[in-house]
Formats: sequence, C-alpha cells, structure tokens
Amino acid sequence: MKTTELLKFIKEGKLDARLSDIYGEENLAEQRKRYEDAVSEFASFYGECEASLFSVPGRSEISGNHTDHNHGEVLAGSINLDIIAVSAMTDDGVIKIKSAGFPEDCVDINSYTSPVESDFFKSNALIAGMAKAFTDNGYKAGGYVAYTTSNVFKGSGLSSSAAFEVMVGNILNHFYNDGKVDNVEIAKMAQFSENVFFGKPCGLMDQMACAVGGFVHIDFFNPKAPLINKINFDLSGAGYSLCIINTGGNHADLNEDYASVPAEMKSVAKYYGKTVLAEMDRDILMSDIEKLRVAVGDRAILRAAHFFNENDRVEVQARALLENDLEKFLQYVLKSGQSSYMYLQNVFTTKNVAEQGLSLALCITDMTLSGSGAAWRVHGGGFAGTIQAFVPHRYVELYKKNIEKAFGEGACHVLRIRPYGAIRV
Repeated sequence: MKTTELLKFIKEGKLDARLSDIYGEENLAEQRKRYEDAVSEFASFYGECEASLFSVPGRSEISGNHTDHNHGEVLAGSINLDIIAVSAMTDDGVIKIKSAGFPEDCVDINSYTSPVESDFFKSNALIAGMAKAFTDNGYKAGGYVAYTTSNVFKGSGLSSSAAFEVMVGNILNHFYNDGKVDNVEIAKMAQFSENVFFGKPCGLMDQMACAVGGFVHIDFFNPKAPLINKINFDLSGAGYSLCIINTGGNHADLNEDYASVPAEMKSVAKYYGKTVLAEMDRDILMSDIEKLRVAVGDRAILRAAHFFNENDRVEVQARALLENDLEKFLQYVLKSGQSSYMYLQNVFTTKNVAEQGLSLALCITDMTLSGSGAAWRVHGGGFAGTIQAFVPHRYVELYKKNIEKAFGEGACHVLRIRPYGAIRV
C-alpha cells in the first residue's frame, strides 16, 4: 500500500497482531512507534509510493563457542532485536538503501558484478554481492529503495552485519522471486557476499541463524553443505528470558587473541596430518601427550579438548530442546561456560589482566543467580564484549539491577528467542 496508507494502517493498530506475534505484546507500543517512524523516514527520502515492510533478526550463539572455524557444531538462536526495512521496487536496476545514522548506499547491480578491493568492508559491497549471488544461483534481482533501522547493537556478538546482508536478500526474494527462495539459500548467498565482495572470511553461523529463525543446530563438518536443523522451542513460554550483558570492554588490540584460538586448534590438527579438528579422532589427543606439549604447547591442547567436548555439548543441548528437557539444556549451558573459562580461555586477555569485564559479569551472575535455575556463559568471540544468561522471569529485574550497578544503565538486554527469521511483515 502507499506510504500514507501504510502509516495510517499502523497507527490505527491494524498491524498490532503481527507485531505482537513477532516481538511480544509487552513490546507492542515500542514497536508500533518504531515502524511508524521508519515509514515516515522512508517517505521523507523516497516520497509517496507503494511500500512494504521487512524484518530480519539478530542472532545469539547458544552453544558451540569457537567451534565453527574448525568445522564443528553450533547451536544458535534468532532474537527479538532486528533490522527492519521499508522498501519499494524500482525499475532502474539500482538498489538504494538509507540506513539510520549512515549515508545512503547506491549500487547499480547491472554494472557492479565483481569484487572491488577498494570497497572491502563497505556496505555497498554487501549489496552488490547479494545481487550477484541471486543471479548466479538462477534467481532474479532488481532495483529497489529502502530505509532501514536496526536495534541490533554493534559489537555485541549479535550479528548486525549478517542481519543487513540477509535483509538485502530478503527484499530481493519477495520483490523479484515471489518469496520462493528458501531462507537457507539466502544465508548461503549472504556468506558469499561477505566472503567475496566484502572481503571478510566469515563462517555461515551468523547468516544462517538470522535467516532461518528460532533455535538452529548447524553441523559444519562439510562447510560447503552444512547440516541444518531448526528446533522449535518456546524459551519464553518455558519461563525464561535470554539476557545479553554488554560489559563495554574494548575490542581494540584483540585481533591477536581472536586469531590465536583457531590457529592453536588447527596446530593440533596439523600435528596429526589434518587440516581442522573435526577431521581428527578425538581419542588420539591423549595418546602421545608429551610430544604434543612440546610441538604445540599446553594451551593448544586445552583448546582442542574444549572443541571436542563442546561439539558433544551442542548435540546434547539440541536433543534436549527437541525433547523439551530444559533442565538438561541449562546444565550444559553451564558446562559450556566452564569449558570456555578453563580450557578455551577466552574470557579475558592476558595483555591487560586488570580489565576483566567478562569475568566480573560472570561473577556477578553467579552471585545473583546461583540456585535459581539460571545458567550462564561467555557469549561469542570472548576476551571482551558480552556474556549470556538464561534467567527465570521472576529473577530478571533483580539480575538486571545488579548487573547495571557494575556496567551501567542499559548493559543488560532482556531478549526472547524469536521463531521467525527473515520475513516480510
């Protein structure tokens, strides 16, 4: 419908049922206002036209900490923070996207058909890459204008960039392919866009979780054809909130820390003539431990042990969710966190041991929630950034209060696992 009609439609509450379903009734007023503002902003840039609404969620790593890069298994979930878009088709083969707080991207998809190194790490490259991926895979692509706004906060491990990529494909899917492109395919095309056009050698977990929605179990043993299983489990209905705590740690100068994790894991695999740990028989890890200590060092062995055990935990947790066994799932959340702390060792950097925001957040969580039925762990890459806690609803306010005493107002984000991935609203 026309933008003026769409704005009236939202203001009159005719989109309320859909918004409540996506975001929860408790967030309805906020989301209604958010969509109204987005339509108004779109109209201010692109005028009165036939427009549609789209949404793509961010994601949270649930289990499988630092396993995907060694072709292991992960459990991820989409969340009720998202990027939304107001968009309209055009017939000029140009995609224009104005994202809130950023300059407009303008990409002629008929001429921008191969990677441009000077555009690496720029959003226009992601747009061009998505359009190229659609046509390379036999789908249609064309022009559109869009205004986007996102509450998937950056630097949080919630995949704001993956949500943007998937959004570009989500709009192409509905405008030019009648919504028939499977979201799994959109996720794979988003990975192609990020790897080839954007210049970042990322895995597939982020894009897949954003695109598919709900809980997603992914096995990356064959990274070109990962095994994907969506799991329908209502965490909120089971009485729990997912809390992501942003400790505000500085990610600068941590590239070496992040790079050391896959490198050390792969050094163990290389010792046994393999490329990644997923190709190894885990039982041989202990067979000649003395030689291995000299060859790769103790921490590499510990990180390899984390990988193997974490893979097992992912399988147990996925099965627990399928069987509605929340207690077992939460037990293994705690086990995952303990392993990340002791064996993976990505909770703080040894470059600055005085700053241990993640350690402190985990400590406060333990002191507040021990015995409550909650579970917690480091979230994402680690060393700085965020932790994750599954908190019974009745303890959320107390937990939020205690966390924000240390890390400031707004540090504790209370989320839900959203059942929908990339959608046309």
